[in-house]
Amino acid sequence: MDRFILKYFTLIRTVIAILIGIVVAVALIFLVSKDPGFSLRSFLLAPFLSRSRLSNIVEGASPIIFCGLAIAVAFQAKQFNVGAEGSLYLGAAVGTAFAVSTSLPAYLHVPLTLLVAAAVGLAWNVLPGILKAKWKASELVSSLMLNYVGYYVGLYLINFHFRDKKAGYLVSYQLPQSAWLQQFLPGTRLHAGIFLALLCAVLVYWYLYHSTSGYEVRMTGFNEKFARFGGINVVKVVVLCQLILGLLAGMGGMTEVMGIHRRFNWQTSPGYGWDGVVVAIIGRNHPLLIIAASLFLSYLRVGGQQLNLMSDVPYEMVIVIQSIIILLITAEAFLSQWRYHITVREAGKKGALS
Repeated sequence: MDRFILKYFTLIRTVIAILIGIVVAVALIFLVSKDPGFSLRSFLLAPFLSRSRLSNIVEGASPIIFCGLAIAVAFQAKQFNVGAEGSLYLGAAVGTAFAVSTSLPAYLHVPLTLLVAAAVGLAWNVLPGILKAKWKASELVSSLMLNYVGYYVGLYLINFHFRDKKAGYLVSYQLPQSAWLQQFLPGTRLHAGIFLALLCAVLVYWYLYHSTSGYEVRMTGFNEKFARFGGINVVKVVVLCQLILGLLAGMGGMTEVMGIHRRFNWQTSPGYGWDGVVVAIIGRNHPLLIIAASLFLSYLRVGGQQLNLMSDVPYEMVIVIQSIIILLITAEAFLSQWRYHITVREAGKKGALS
């Protein structure tokens, strides 16, 4: 049992942090709600009691998976780039401009639109990568600032050049049907971008854990000096991580536009890039765990919406849970004594056997 706990300690620690967050949420609901039983059912069970709400969980997780994977690749190399939000927004804006400006058959229009959005997201992250690799500039600061630049550039592009003035509100022209990602379940908004997100998760997993380049990324994250000593081109690794981040985020934003909205309608930043940071932390930067973390975060959001609509508990409860979970996961001292005692006990057993 001790060996099992040590082997999967990080996963067990994450699950315990999530459970503590939910327990705290339950306690708060009992404190603030006049009918806590109904509020708890609305929060914890309502998302599973309707096909439309179940589909909302999955469709809401799709762009978060893309951004979580993007952030995880950078975090694996200890590159604290938070530029997924800017790449997602600008990539989707330019992808929309391309889609409404071209007329192509669907088998070309869909992949080319996704490719344009991904390329824009990739290009947008070149600068933080070069600044970090060549001049040791903080990628956290440069990517954070570029998020705002990307937001305003995308907003200008849509509102001044591709705005649909007949719509009555600030949105782009509608994408031609040849650029739509098809919705496949009647009565829901589930679309093909979800399968693309899952495919990207598998590809990123293979890249990080079964390729030479992925090994270099992880080794740079473990110990940059040792990686240099071992012959790894750290500059190339740093820039490559930033580029992959931008590519995935740009593609993720475009799938949301093509699969659900069918036009660019974000007048404010949607926040998926920041959600990507959250799920990368919860999923411990593991691509497959990021899928589960994204679904969990989306489930909390849908549950929070039902809580707000059907009970007297505010939606901000979800933010409280999310914050507690992240605090516990990122706190290095959380359960460290438990791990220490198990390690000592296991070492004692091996010593007795020898």
